[in-house]
Parts: sequence; structure tokens; C-alpha cells
Amino acid sequence: MSFFSKQLESYLDNHYTREADLLKSLERETFQKTTQPQMLSGGYQGRLLSPISKIVQPKNILEIGMFTGYSTLCLAEGLQKDGKIVSIDRNEELLYLVKKYFEASEYSNQIEIKIGNAIEVMDELDLHDFDLFFIDADKSNYINYYEKIVNVAKPGAILLADNVLWYGKVLAETASGDKDTEILKRFNQNLAMDERVEMLILPIRDGISLVRKR
Repeated sequence: MSFFSKQLESYLDNHYTREADLLKSLERETFQKTTQPQMLSGGYQGRLLSPISKIVQPKNILEIGMFTGYSTLCLAEGLQKDGKIVSIDRNEELLYLVKKYFEASEYSNQIEIKIGNAIEVMDELDLHDFDLFFIDADKSNYINYYEKIVNVAKPGAILLADNVLWYGKVLAETASGDKDTEILKRFNQNLAMDERVEMLILPIRDGISLVRKR
């Protein structure tokens, strides 16, 4: 479901600062070699992730859900010189592509990949050390990821969550057995009522929640 007219989408796509050639190559190869290239953040969303990271100037970033690493590289643009981004994913099949572009980037020494169950990996990390979080993994665990983060994140920490409009499904009655949509509806409602944070949903692509820990 598109929330904008094709004419407006085209206008927006033609009016943003262009991404680096490395990111363009990664996007092209993702479309050539993966079965779900729509999972890629892409140029327009990437140009949102990058300035948010640059504004925050994080020492450490935690990314939950890496896919082919496009969003990782965009977020890394705002890292402090001695900063680090830890990216968690459970899919090892795309590591050949991820590592190819990470190693070709200027942030190669600042990216740490962790393969495994995100909940278990998060238990091994000190989440208080992170300034910026990006959630873009399995929707069924969005609430679990969020609660783990918000309980220990430092005041002022920023959290971004992707796909919170879920192709417009959050606007309609949930179909029987559609667990992901039901959880995303609860996730959005929980955040809107959570006094620990301030938040809003940006209607960019499939919806991005921008959350700040009070």
C-alpha cells in the first residue's frame, strides 16, 4: 500500500541528496541476487538514517536486522571516529554480500556482525552503552526488542523501528492468524502510551517510528 501518489513519490525520489556510489552498487546487487530486495532500506530511507545518525553522533549503534547491510552503512555515517555499530542478523546466507560491501567501505573497522537469535545476542550486550538503536527484524519480536532496550537505554537514546505501518495493514481489521500485524498494532499503541519515551511515526516508505528515551 502506498501512502503517497505516484507523482509525489517520484518528486520525493528526485529531491534528496544522492547516496554514495558504494550504496548504489549494493542496492543494485541486492536486487540482482536476493529474492526479497524490497527489504532493502534504499536511497530515500537511507538518507533519513544517515542524518539522524549524524545528529546523534553515536559512540555505539545497535542494529537488529541487517539484511544486506545497506542500512548499516547509512547509520555508520554518523559514528564517532572511535565508535562502533553492532549489527545482528540470523541469516548467514547473505554474509558473502554483506562482507563484500562492509570491507569496501570506510567503516569496515567499525562494524561488528553478530549472527544468531537477536534476543539472545542482546542479552550478551550492555545495552546502556548504545546511543542509537535500529529495529528492522522479525516483527513478532518488536515488542520484546523494544522492552529490552527501553528498560536500560540511557536518557536521550534514540530508537528507530522500521515497517510500523506494515503495508497499511495496521489501518484495517486484522485478519485471523495474522500475528505480525497484530503485534505491530500493539507495538505502535504501546509506544504512543509509554511515558518513558517521546515518539512519532514518520510515513516514509513502510513507516518508521522515531523514539527518544526521556
